[in-house]
Amino acid sequence: MDIFDRISANRGPLGSHSHYAHGYFTFPKLEGEIKPRMTFRGKEVLTWSLNNYLGLANHPEVRRVDGEAAAEWGMGYPMGARIMSGNTSYHEQLESELADFIQKPAALLLNFGYQGILSTIDSLVTRHDAIVYDAESHACIIDGVRLHQGKRFVYPHNDTESLEKQLQRATRLTQETGGGILVITEGVFGMSGNMGKLREIVALKEKYAFRLLLDDAHGFGTMGTTGAGTAEELGVTDGVDLIFSTFAKSMASIGAFVAGTESVIEYLRYNMRSQIFAKSLPMPLVIGALKRLELLRTQPELKENLWTVVRALQSGLREKGFNLGTTQSPVTPVLLAGEIPDATALTFDLRENHAIFCSIVVYPVVPKGVIMLRLIPTAVHTLADVQATIAAFEAVAAKLDKGLYSKAAATVQTA
Repeated sequence: MDIFDRISANRGPLGSHSHYAHGYFTFPKLEGEIKPRMTFRGKEVLTWSLNNYLGLANHPEVRRVDGEAAAEWGMGYPMGARIMSGNTSYHEQLESELADFIQKPAALLLNFGYQGILSTIDSLVTRHDAIVYDAESHACIIDGVRLHQGKRFVYPHNDTESLEKQLQRATRLTQETGGGILVITEGVFGMSGNMGKLREIVALKEKYAFRLLLDDAHGFGTMGTTGAGTAEELGVTDGVDLIFSTFAKSMASIGAFVAGTESVIEYLRYNMRSQIFAKSLPMPLVIGALKRLELLRTQPELKENLWTVVRALQSGLREKGFNLGTTQSPVTPVLLAGEIPDATALTFDLRENHAIFCSIVVYPVVPKGVIMLRLIPTAVHTLADVQATIAAFEAVAAKLDKGLYSKAAATVQTA
């Protein structure tokens, strides 16, 4: 079959709904200043779908530094890949400050989060090695694992008994191949909001030889006494060999980093193809990241404000009987029973009649019969925002329980 003919016949699990979802449920446009209240299709909505945990996206100091750096340097400098002509003292300063903050000897600056973790995995392992990873790992990890030419072992989410069985299998295999074992998990899982079982995983190092790579995209800046992340929160920083995070969450920007021992970081610096053969991160993003990291370190009230909102939102929802699953972090999934038509009608009601905008997650991301409304609290939300949202959720949950959305689903118009 012709490639394009196949694509036309099968648009994929999400693309198959694009004829009615595009522009409303998928690829919606939130306009205006980045803040809790933005504009959606001409109406103001209270939004809970921005990964702006600490409110830095529109922080006045951040805006000032971003603007000054763009005016001074433009978006082109430095030109070229870092290994050839794109390195600067600012890039190296950011790496040094990130390593100090994460409490690791060295760090490597990366252009993007998704590409960064994928390329880190690809660079670390050979066909003789084995990867063991959590089944609910983010798509970027899954894609990195897919690049691996050796054996891959997956264990059910946070199931350390199964992890140990997979480590036993991986150990037997690598004893034959002469390779090593890389275990991959997340600090905070972005959908469920629960933490990876880092203490239990690190403890397994007493019985098995492996290295641990932690993707802490949602933990960096939000977890731990200083905000250094989930490893700090759980007291296992020394036991985690490599810590990765993106700037797209707490830092509200573009870029990423991986931190670990000097020898491994130096190896990645000279062997990570996505960095060697790609243009260096533009100067305004680097200088802007330095300012964001400074604020993260020096203004603990940002994280304190975030957690004040998180606790109010999550406790308030639970008191009203809502199921938030197993979240241990700011990620707040609200789990409801219903099918996709219920989900679309309910979301339409939330946005049009209650002016609440949050992400909707349905099958195949969650099981059939489950609707997940995913809320991301930030430091710049207010307790009044929390109360308005809880009241709106009570109203739509009552309609869902009565089956009203199933009847109304066919009349939802998003065009």
